[in-house]
Amino acid sequence: MGKLLWQPSEERIKKSNMNRFMRSVNSRFGTSLKGYFELYDWSVENIPQFWEAVWAFVGLRASKTYDTAVEDLSVFPGTNWFPGAELNFAENLLRYRDNRTAFLFKSETREPRSISYIALYRSVAKLADALRLQGITRKDRVAAYMPNMTEIAVAMLATTSIGATWASCGAELGVQAVIDRFGQIEPKALFTVDGYLYKNKAFDILPQVKAVVEAVPSIERVIIKPYVSESPDIADIPNAVLYEEFIAGGSAAELIFEQVPFSHPLYIMFSSGTTGKPKCMVQSVGGILLNQLKELMIHCDLGRDDTMIYMTAPSWMMWNWLMAGLGVGAKIVLYDGNPGYPDLGAMWRLVEDEKITFFGTSATYINVLRDQGLVPKDNFDLSSLRSIGQTGSPLSAEGFEYVYSSIKEDVHFNSLSGGTDINGCFILGSPVLPVYAGQCQSPALGMKVKSYDENGKAVYDRQGELVCEAPAPCMPIYFFNDPDMKRYKDAYFNVYRGKWRHGDYVEFYSDTRGVTFFGRSDSVLKPSGVRIGTAEIYNIVERFKEITDSVALGQNWKGDQRVLLFVKLAEGETLTEELKVRIKTALRDKASPRHVPALILEITDIPYTFSGKKVESAFTNIINHRPVTNRDALANLGALDDFERLMPEIEKD
Repeated sequence: MGKLLWQPSEERIKKSNMNRFMRSVNSRFGTSLKGYFELYDWSVENIPQFWEAVWAFVGLRASKTYDTAVEDLSVFPGTNWFPGAELNFAENLLRYRDNRTAFLFKSETREPRSISYIALYRSVAKLADALRLQGITRKDRVAAYMPNMTEIAVAMLATTSIGATWASCGAELGVQAVIDRFGQIEPKALFTVDGYLYKNKAFDILPQVKAVVEAVPSIERVIIKPYVSESPDIADIPNAVLYEEFIAGGSAAELIFEQVPFSHPLYIMFSSGTTGKPKCMVQSVGGILLNQLKELMIHCDLGRDDTMIYMTAPSWMMWNWLMAGLGVGAKIVLYDGNPGYPDLGAMWRLVEDEKITFFGTSATYINVLRDQGLVPKDNFDLSSLRSIGQTGSPLSAEGFEYVYSSIKEDVHFNSLSGGTDINGCFILGSPVLPVYAGQCQSPALGMKVKSYDENGKAVYDRQGELVCEAPAPCMPIYFFNDPDMKRYKDAYFNVYRGKWRHGDYVEFYSDTRGVTFFGRSDSVLKPSGVRIGTAEIYNIVERFKEITDSVALGQNWKGDQRVLLFVKLAEGETLTEELKVRIKTALRDKASPRHVPALILEITDIPYTFSGKKVESAFTNIINHRPVTNRDALANLGALDDFERLMPEIEKD
């Protein structure tokens, strides 16, 4: 059993939405469930009844009710959820129309701006009317290339209020990455900005916008919100209009919410694009609503009195997830910029000033704080903070312990994992369960997930593949331009027939029923056929004070695979032979001889996606003489150039 770090009080358990939901299930179905795992087991053994219970608990608004919860669970993929129901996504997120704050927008240096729920409703109404006048209908797609600011949220709500489909990229993405995404889905309108700010430096993106618009001929209107300058010159952008001028064309005082079927397309989400052109995953109105409200209300215990933030950009699914906070009536803080600017206390000052109750971040950010020795609890008032959400990549047991020793002792640390594919979580926290170091607390309600070995057998207390054995409403309804669903089936169903293979390497524990993640299974190392998760190596190597980051790769070598380790050193440190010996000894002693790399080399930088995920596949492709596709998906492209210069040294050994 892992080290116990936190146990919720009886009072907290009693008052939680999770407990209220369990009582509602017991009342509705005559069950006598006690505790989270009895509820979980019931949820995956009675899938239709479970999702009906979620619908009632989160208060989904629909103009037409459903005929049945699901037609046939054996149709996987292609399950038809809640046939007969008609509803609207934006109507469910804009259910509150009062003077409470809906969004607080905060950037690195500018004064914060807030908008109330009623003012947000009115802004969405005007923009939706302007979009209708532009000819946008429920059959169209609308895209955004913007930072994490209020206007992109308004644009998403206006788009979905008229039944159109939404897709977004953060302003930090490279032009080819944006073209590769939007060029496939052919949006009719594009929302964008003149530039963005990072470390208080302005970056002009109008040349990129021009290139995108010229490369994607379906775009009939470009709506530009001035951000880095008051009056940007947009004359060179085809079909462009300033945001305020465009919205002035709308006059509706009341929103008309287009009613659409449960399975109507809502979002198009994109894979990272590191193995080819990004996949365009189409997700449904009802499926996303139902699942995200389940996660925020029940698993994260959020409600009207909460203030939440997630360190994210519109390129990452956590931005979409954050938007669902409107459906619980929370105050949402939108942050644009570098979370470490002007110093690593920036986010904690924000928690203190805005009385944030739910703080969402990544393993990368927590590791940076830990490496720098920051102790936020000693310098900031974090009394408001009830929960910390963490995702993006696996966090070590030491990272978990750091949260409780240096941030806050009495906090629900909610380490969650799922993906862009489902715009939600397979594994998630629960406010009624204890937290153990290095373990996500539990499988998410309604998600029938297991760990499979190579033979397709469920295993505990050993590592395996994360597999979902049954459908869930949030899974993609289809991939764009994939009429026979071949790409969809190849992506998830080509390993274990009739089961969703997610591509994560995990371990399920029989005692706590928690889950540990070890990295993507497509980056799993297999020296001599023994599978090793890269996170196992990182968790050991990155404890060394001399090392700030690392990447472990499998190189095809003389008929087998050997492990190579590349380390990024702390300032002033040198990769000596003595340090290499200490690293190898630690890996041998704390993991196994299989974990010891054949080579340890120094590198100046390591590639990450814009959502903070380490991209082992890019380096792996280089050392195995495969092309690195879609380089614009990487946040620090120069890392690849530095790595390629090491190839002669790698291959001479």
